[in-house]
Amino acid sequence: MRLSTLQIGLIVAGVALVVAVLLYNRWQLRRARARPADARGAPAPGRTGRIAGDAGRVEPTLAPMAEDSAVSEAATAPDSRPFDIPMDEVETLPDAQGPPSIAPTPRSAMAGAVPPSGTQPQPDPEIESVATLQPARAVSAAALAAGLHARLGKPLRWFGRRNGGNWQRVTGETPGEFDEIAACLLLADRNGAASRAQVEAFHRVVSELAPLLPAAWSAAPADEEAARAEELDRLCAELDMQIGLTIQKSDGTGIPGTKLRGVAEASGFRLAPSGRFECVHEDTGAVLYSLQGAGGEAFSHEMLRSSNLPGVVLVLDVPRVADPARSFDQLKLAAKRMAHTLGGDLVDDNRRPLTDVALAAIREQVVGAAALLVHAQIEPGSPRAHKLFAA
Repeated sequence: MRLSTLQIGLIVAGVALVVAVLLYNRWQLRRARARPADARGAPAPGRTGRIAGDAGRVEPTLAPMAEDSAVSEAATAPDSRPFDIPMDEVETLPDAQGPPSIAPTPRSAMAGAVPPSGTQPQPDPEIESVATLQPARAVSAAALAAGLHARLGKPLRWFGRRNGGNWQRVTGETPGEFDEIAACLLLADRNGAASRAQVEAFHRVVSELAPLLPAAWSAAPADEEAARAEELDRLCAELDMQIGLTIQKSDGTGIPGTKLRGVAEASGFRLAPSGRFECVHEDTGAVLYSLQGAGGEAFSHEMLRSSNLPGVVLVLDVPRVADPARSFDQLKLAAKRMAHTLGGDLVDDNRRPLTDVALAAIREQVVGAAALLVHAQIEPGSPRAHKLFAA
């Protein structure tokens, strides 16, 4: 059957529309990862559908986790330090210079060195690009000073070990000497995947440090690591979830900042340097959930003394809490009590009251999201989760 010009035009327009929608969805996904998800009366847009997908779905998985007491650090240093690479220059770095890389570091071999859960921090080759150095003789932390102060736009950790033993985290104050060094660059966080330019800059840091020790070094090719970073970032985007319960006054008036502060502190919240009120676990100090302005504005003592807020949001960051379902139950109870004390209501995006049925449905989504994280070997609240879901 011969198609008319009009039919052909309609087919072409339909294909173009589908492509445009796909590109727009990907752009929205990147925007969502570049900032905290909107905190409303339901899970953040673009996350819920993937998390609440059909039960037969099998997510990619990672290898067993390595514990790390410092969950999302990045070394910093004055601009006079070598290897300080500002983010606005990373994308235009030249190809890595220095000694050529030898055979790539086997990720399976690195993972085999991970000790049981609960011990000291270790490299995590499933979520980090790992480069190893084999010095001609044992070296101290001082010999690694230039690398320890590198800034690459993603967290960079250094480890050392002797005689094939367990890895030890290396900082500028770490005593002792090491005959093997591992440099670890995080491949993805909520700001997105590590770019190829960042991985190449990482290789450049290692390659310029190696002859100073001196040491042979090895790392996986930059293009492979960049591709792995993109894959990991896509997985984390599918598993990411933040829940927000909004409190607004039913009569449309604002919430006095002074009253909010008193109610928040009486409820166990403390104002953090981030500008949010945080409720933390008494024993571990881990953040259970937080309180912020409905517009995302940062709180300060001065601002609260002089402001009337249109609303506030209690936020649960699902991947970053150890027991998401329990934390949601605590969040819901705190939100109901706070709403009652402030004379407000728990509402959704359209200012409709959130019923117990709606809250139960949100809880089920939290339980499902936590299960998918566990299935992907990203235990909620673990050091691995804190790295991957750091802003």
